[in-house]
Amino acid sequence: MSQCPICKRPTNPEYRPFCCRRCADVDLGRWFNGDYRVPSFRLEDEETEIESKTSPTHLDPDDSIR
Repeated sequence: MSQCPICKRPTNPEYRPFCCRRCADVDLGRWFNGDYRVPSFRLEDEETEIESKTSPTHLDPDDSIR
């Protein structure tokens, strides 16, 4: 039998993977508070980086005047 990830008591099929409604709500509250995170491979400033590369003012060092 599996354990509730919150309180470690046996799980209840009605609230699986938790043992009761309270533990399910505790887990949901942790998600809402940002205690849990899903890893992402997206860059934080991805939009800024794309704009800087596609901006008409972007200068390529190889195109500089010598």
